[in-house]
Amino acid sequence: MSAPRRPSDPSGLERYYVLTGGRSGPGDSASSLDVATLVVSRSDPVPGMQHEHEEIVRRCREPLSVAELGAHLGLPFNILAVLLSDLLDGGRVEARDPIPAHDAGRGPDLALLEEVLSGLERL
Repeated sequence: MSAPRRPSDPSGLERYYVLTGGRSGPGDSASSLDVATLVVSRSDPVPGMQHEHEEIVRRCREPLSVAELGAHLGLPFNILAVLLSDLLDGGRVEARDPIPAHDAGRGPDLALLEEVLSGLERL
């Protein structure tokens, strides 16, 4: 009698469980991440680093948004946020707001919006 076959996991849930060490959400360091947050490496990959961590550090030598990073790695946001939390806690990456702090209170550029509106009206 053979052992019962275990159904395959087409959604990759087991893989995600292993990648995150069973954690379902990011730590405090990554709680403010959203898809527009820019991630930048602060160090090079080190030997023995988890493959996905290494890929994140390598790809983020130039600022890359969380959305772009997730697309490149094929990972859902919540899984990527857990991995980024590990790297943020270790000082391997830095998370930046997509809008510089000195521009945050200014609001949208009205001249640019008027040009866009004018261009749309000409269509």
